[in-house]
Amino acid sequence: MTRIFVNGKVIFPGEIREGLAVVCTDGVITDILPAAQLGENVETIDVGGNYLSPGFVDIHVHGGGGYGFMDGTPEAIDGAARFHLAHGTTSIIPTTLTSSDEDLYMVFDAFRQVKSTSPAYSLLGLHLEGPFLNPVKCGGQDPNYLSVPDLKRASEILAHSSDIVRWSIAPELEGALDLGKMLSNKGIVCSVAHTAASFDQVEAAMFAGFSLMTHFYSAMSACFKVGCYRVAGAVEAGYLLDGLSVEMIADGKHLPKEILRMVWKFKGADRAALCTDALSTAGLPEGTIFYNGRPPHGAKSIIDDGVGKLLDYSALAGSMATSDRLVRVMYKEALVPLPDAVEMMSLSPAKMVKAHHKGSIRIGKDADFVVFDDNINVKAVYTAGELYTGGFTLKPVTL
Repeated sequence: MTRIFVNGKVIFPGEIREGLAVVCTDGVITDILPAAQLGENVETIDVGGNYLSPGFVDIHVHGGGGYGFMDGTPEAIDGAARFHLAHGTTSIIPTTLTSSDEDLYMVFDAFRQVKSTSPAYSLLGLHLEGPFLNPVKCGGQDPNYLSVPDLKRASEILAHSSDIVRWSIAPELEGALDLGKMLSNKGIVCSVAHTAASFDQVEAAMFAGFSLMTHFYSAMSACFKVGCYRVAGAVEAGYLLDGLSVEMIADGKHLPKEILRMVWKFKGADRAALCTDALSTAGLPEGTIFYNGRPPHGAKSIIDDGVGKLLDYSALAGSMATSDRLVRVMYKEALVPLPDAVEMMSLSPAKMVKAHHKGSIRIGKDADFVVFDDNINVKAVYTAGELYTGGFTLKPVTL
């Protein structure tokens, strides 16, 4: 079936163009031409002068709408994905937390079941965050399940799922470089994460196959002292090494707008991605009390000012972000041009995980679109050219 989208401000990398018709056939973009060239009596979809953006791609997200991917059920996978789809995330990579292998394999099984149903959203694969993380930078990860990189254990995990497309690892741990070489040779994206590494250790990881940095700045070393001398850390490596891309939680809470703008200015929209890193509680009301991990793990926390905080307000306890919010913060607060803000939430993350059929409005790519106004209020979401009308149901937290 053919769909023709008109009367939109079409967002491309680096520019916005009007007066175009975007033609989609059987879920794929087949032509982009001046709307004036359309013949008479052609049925079109009028987007009402709003922006027509490529669908957002979230490559690091733990849940949303009350559903956590670590719940390990098809209901949780589908519920969280549908919550984020309503906010413009047409392609998603569910992300795990450090856990027992038994819990991990439940997520693998649930993912396979949902993927087999051909859902409205695109499941691009799985992202494993842990267990090979540095305990001194574990953040919200459960330290009881952390371990040093082990090729045998990693191979056993890989044997349980062919859907793993990304693995976040602390590169300074013994065995991490060998693991990076093994994973990158299999086409799995290796990402620097939860790390106390020096610049030199991150650079060595890059040469071993690491290509991405997980939630830039968060749980990550910056310039630190060894004896009386300062040493560059992982953050400095992220800025200086062209072989590394970065992702950041651009909710305006985890990083201030000045840092968000600095990352964009230094790395460019093509090597910086936005990610929600959202917990299951994203979308729930202000004041909601929750665990920032799977009960009984994690600390009791509260949703306050659009972010998770520990109950004593001493630290952040997790992201409540959605993709549309990230684009809005980059555009309205960090003052990044809208095409670049959108690219960082679509084409850049798609390229980082090698999903080359996603992320931009271009002939031959999937017809995934978000229609929004100048305040990034989502008006409609299309996947494979079809309007998404399924909605979602919030699931309240029970402690």
